[in-house]
Amino acid sequence: MPATADSPYEILPDDYFSPLRLPEIFPDHAPLEVDIGSGDGAFIVAMAARSPERRFIGIERLLGRVRRTARRASRQSLTNLRLLRVESSYAIRYLFPPASVSVFHVCFPDPWPKRRHWSRRLIQPAFLETIHTALVPGGELRVKTDNEPYFHYMREVFAQQTLLREVEWDVPPDYPMTDFEARYVGEGLPIHRARLVKD
Repeated sequence: MPATADSPYEILPDDYFSPLRLPEIFPDHAPLEVDIGSGDGAFIVAMAARSPERRFIGIERLLGRVRRTARRASRQSLTNLRLLRVESSYAIRYLFPPASVSVFHVCFPDPWPKRRHWSRRLIQPAFLETIHTALVPGGELRVKTDNEPYFHYMREVFAQQTLLREVEWDVPPDYPMTDFEARYVGEGLPIHRARLVKD
């Protein structure tokens, strides 16, 4: 599974129609965490620095954001982080082998506030099914949003399925935040969180 020539952090799959060969990306067997829509990389880079014993893959469609995340990782000489530039739902469905991921992170997905656009929202029953397949037993999906109406919508989707069980999430004080989240927290605005587990 070669990386692109201009960044050791970017994954360039040999085949976009087959699951990633994860042992070729990370030679060890440490738990894998995936950040879906990793944006500018503040969260995934901080997570990788915080937990060097774990592996991390950030999924981001926009090239500029991928390159910015790679620069952040390079400045910290991280060896446990890789980046995948592809559409998130496609990656989860086709590129991650069954039972390969310990934690999926979804930080501040696009809320698509207009009702006619709700079908574009990431959190949907079919998405949760693919997450369930990719998670190891006991694996987790962790979701954060600042959009309260979208969060209520998420909770309705969560309640309609039985694959993942919602549990309490006691966030430790040193848990990394996205730049977006840090700004909202600094302004005293609420952040809505959900944590689901595969039994």
